[in-house]
Amino acid sequence: RTMAEVGLVGYPNAGKSTLLSRITTAKPKIADYPFTTLIPNLGVMTLGEDKKLTVADIPGLIEGASEGKGLGHRFLKHIERTSLLLHVVDMTYSPAQTLLEDFFVVRKELEDYHVNVAAKDQMVVLNKMDLYSSQHRDVRKVQKALQDLGLESYPVSALTGEWLEDLKIALFRKFFNGRPRK
Repeated sequence: RTMAEVGLVGYPNAGKSTLLSRITTAKPKIADYPFTTLIPNLGVMTLGEDKKLTVADIPGLIEGASEGKGLGHRFLKHIERTSLLLHVVDMTYSPAQTLLEDFFVVRKELEDYHVNVAAKDQMVVLNKMDLYSSQHRDVRKVQKALQDLGLESYPVSALTGEWLEDLKIALFRKFFNGRPRK
Protein backbone atom coordinates (compact mmCIF):
# COMPACT_ATOMS: atom_id res chain seq x y z
CA ARG A 1 0.00 0.00 0.00
CA THR A 2 3.01 2.30 0.35
CA MET A 3 3.43 4.66 -2.60
CA ALA A 4 6.81 6.04 -1.50
CA GLU A 5 9.14 5.99 1.46
CA VAL A 6 9.43 9.79 1.45
CA GLY A 7 6.61 12.25 0.79
CA LEU A 8 7.50 15.89 0.05
CA VAL A 9 4.91 18.20 1.64
CA GLY A 10 4.60 21.96 1.90
CA TYR A 11 2.99 25.06 0.50
CA PRO A 12 2.69 25.54 -3.25
CA ASN A 13 5.92 26.91 -4.76
CA ALA A 14 8.10 25.85 -1.84
CA GLY A 15 10.32 23.97 -4.30
CA LYS A 16 9.07 20.40 -3.88
CA SER A 17 9.19 19.55 -7.59
CA THR A 18 12.61 21.12 -8.01
CA LEU A 19 13.87 19.14 -5.03
CA LEU A 20 12.41 15.93 -6.47
CA SER A 21 14.14 16.58 -9.79
CA ARG A 22 17.49 17.15 -8.06
CA ILE A 23 17.56 14.18 -5.68
CA THR A 24 15.91 11.59 -7.95
CA THR A 25 15.66 10.65 -11.60
CA ALA A 26 12.19 12.23 -11.92
CA LYS A 27 11.46 15.05 -14.37
CA PRO A 28 8.35 16.75 -12.94
CA LYS A 29 6.81 19.89 -14.42
CA ILE A 30 8.38 22.91 -12.71
CA ALA A 31 6.95 26.43 -12.96
CA ASP A 32 6.75 29.59 -10.91
CA TYR A 33 3.01 29.52 -10.29
CA PRO A 34 1.01 27.74 -7.55
CA PHE A 35 -0.38 24.24 -8.12
CA THR A 36 1.88 23.31 -11.00
CA THR A 37 1.80 19.80 -9.52
CA LEU A 38 -1.72 18.39 -9.68
CA ILE A 39 -0.88 14.72 -9.11
CA PRO A 40 1.97 13.17 -7.13
CA ASN A 41 5.19 12.69 -9.05
CA LEU A 42 7.46 9.81 -8.08
CA GLY A 43 11.22 9.52 -8.35
CA VAL A 44 13.85 7.06 -7.19
CA MET A 45 16.81 8.25 -5.14
CA THR A 46 19.83 5.95 -5.10
CA LEU A 47 22.88 5.52 -2.91
CA GLY A 48 25.36 3.16 -4.46
CA GLU A 49 23.98 0.21 -6.36
CA ASP A 50 21.85 -1.40 -3.68
CA LYS A 51 20.10 1.37 -1.74
CA LYS A 52 17.04 3.02 -3.23
CA LEU A 53 14.26 5.19 -1.85
CA THR A 54 11.11 6.26 -3.65
CA VAL A 55 10.22 9.92 -3.18
CA ALA A 56 6.76 11.39 -3.89
CA ASP A 57 6.20 15.05 -4.67
CA ILE A 58 2.79 15.71 -3.11
CA PRO A 59 0.92 18.69 -4.61
CA GLY A 60 1.01 21.83 -2.47
CA LEU A 61 -1.14 22.07 0.63
CA ILE A 62 -2.89 25.23 1.77
CA GLU A 63 -4.76 26.24 4.89
CA GLY A 64 -8.12 24.45 4.90
CA ALA A 65 -6.86 21.49 2.85
CA SER A 66 -8.09 19.05 5.51
CA GLU A 67 -11.60 20.48 5.00
CA GLY A 68 -11.35 20.03 1.23
CA LYS A 69 -10.18 23.54 0.34
CA GLY A 70 -8.43 23.57 -2.98
CA LEU A 71 -7.83 19.93 -3.85
CA GLY A 72 -6.97 19.14 -0.23
CA HIS A 73 -8.46 15.67 0.21
CA ARG A 74 -7.11 14.53 -3.13
CA PHE A 75 -3.63 15.64 -2.05
CA LEU A 76 -3.77 14.49 1.56
CA LYS A 77 -4.84 10.93 0.75
CA HIS A 78 -1.49 10.38 -1.01
CA ILE A 79 0.40 11.32 2.14
CA GLU A 80 -1.13 8.32 3.91
CA ARG A 81 0.84 6.10 1.55
CA THR A 82 4.27 7.42 2.52
CA SER A 83 6.50 6.45 5.45
CA LEU A 84 8.28 9.73 6.19
CA LEU A 85 7.12 13.29 5.56
CA LEU A 86 9.74 15.73 4.37
CA HIS A 87 8.41 19.27 4.85
CA VAL A 88 9.80 21.68 2.27
CA VAL A 89 9.85 25.24 3.65
CA ASP A 90 10.58 28.29 1.48
CA MET A 91 13.14 30.29 3.48
CA THR A 92 12.45 33.44 1.44
CA TYR A 93 8.74 33.51 2.27
CA SER A 94 7.88 36.16 4.86
CA PRO A 95 5.02 34.95 7.06
CA ALA A 96 2.85 37.37 8.97
CA GLN A 97 3.17 35.74 12.40
CA THR A 98 6.08 33.42 13.10
CA LEU A 99 9.26 32.13 11.53
CA LEU A 100 7.61 28.80 10.82
CA GLU A 101 4.03 29.88 10.11
CA ASP A 102 3.73 27.95 6.86
CA PHE A 103 5.25 24.82 8.44
CA PHE A 104 2.74 24.95 11.30
CA VAL A 105 -0.19 25.47 8.90
CA VAL A 106 0.79 22.37 6.91
CA ARG A 107 1.37 20.39 10.09
CA LYS A 108 -2.08 21.38 11.41
CA GLU A 109 -3.70 20.33 8.13
CA LEU A 110 -2.02 16.93 8.50
CA GLU A 111 -3.31 16.62 12.09
CA ASP A 112 -6.81 17.73 11.12
CA TYR A 113 -6.88 15.27 8.23
CA HIS A 114 -5.92 12.18 10.24
CA VAL A 115 -4.00 11.51 13.43
CA ASN A 116 -2.02 8.69 11.75
CA VAL A 117 -0.73 11.07 9.09
CA ALA A 118 0.44 13.59 11.67
CA ALA A 119 2.15 10.81 13.65
CA LYS A 120 4.47 9.84 10.78
CA ASP A 121 8.18 10.51 11.10
CA GLN A 122 8.98 13.97 9.79
CA MET A 123 12.00 16.01 8.73
CA VAL A 124 12.30 19.53 7.34
CA VAL A 125 14.10 21.00 4.35
CA LEU A 126 14.81 24.73 4.56
CA ASN A 127 14.82 25.45 0.84
CA LYS A 128 15.86 28.32 -1.43
CA MET A 129 19.03 29.06 0.50
CA ASP A 130 20.49 30.38 -2.78
CA LEU A 131 18.11 33.35 -2.37
CA TYR A 132 18.66 33.70 1.36
CA SER A 133 19.77 37.08 2.69
CA SER A 134 19.68 38.92 6.01
CA GLN A 135 16.17 40.18 5.22
CA HIS A 136 14.84 36.64 5.38
CA ARG A 137 14.33 34.24 8.27
CA ASP A 138 17.26 33.59 10.59
CA VAL A 139 18.25 30.02 9.66
CA ARG A 140 19.78 29.29 13.07
CA LYS A 141 16.57 30.34 14.87
CA VAL A 142 14.46 28.23 12.54
CA GLN A 143 16.70 25.19 13.03
CA LYS A 144 16.65 25.67 16.81
CA ALA A 145 12.84 25.94 16.84
CA LEU A 146 12.59 22.76 14.78
CA GLN A 147 15.13 20.98 16.98
CA ASP A 148 13.04 21.94 20.02
CA LEU A 149 10.12 20.15 18.29
CA GLY A 150 12.31 17.06 17.82
CA LEU A 151 12.74 17.61 14.08
CA GLU A 152 15.90 17.38 12.01
CA SER A 153 16.26 20.19 9.47
CA TYR A 154 18.51 20.68 6.47
CA PRO A 155 19.14 24.00 4.71
CA VAL A 156 19.45 23.40 0.96
CA SER A 157 19.12 25.00 -2.42
CA ALA A 158 17.15 22.63 -4.59
CA LEU A 159 17.74 24.93 -7.54
CA THR A 160 21.54 25.01 -7.36
CA GLY A 161 21.98 21.64 -5.67
CA GLU A 162 23.92 23.04 -2.71
CA TRP A 163 23.78 20.93 0.46
CA LEU A 164 21.57 18.27 -1.16
CA GLU A 165 24.13 15.54 -0.52
CA ASP A 166 23.77 16.07 3.26
CA LEU A 167 20.00 15.73 2.92
CA LYS A 168 20.26 12.55 0.85
CA ILE A 169 22.66 10.97 3.34
CA ALA A 170 20.31 11.86 6.21
CA LEU A 171 17.35 10.28 4.40
CA PHE A 172 19.24 7.07 3.66
CA ARG A 173 20.51 6.96 7.25
CA LYS A 174 16.92 7.29 8.48
CA PHE A 175 15.73 4.35 6.39
CA PHE A 176 18.67 2.00 6.52
CA ASN A 177 19.73 2.56 10.16
CA GLY A 178 16.30 2.42 11.73
CA ARG A 179 13.11 2.24 9.74
CA PRO A 180 10.61 5.11 10.22
CA ARG A 181 7.13 4.32 11.54
CA LYS A 182 4.45 3.66 8.97
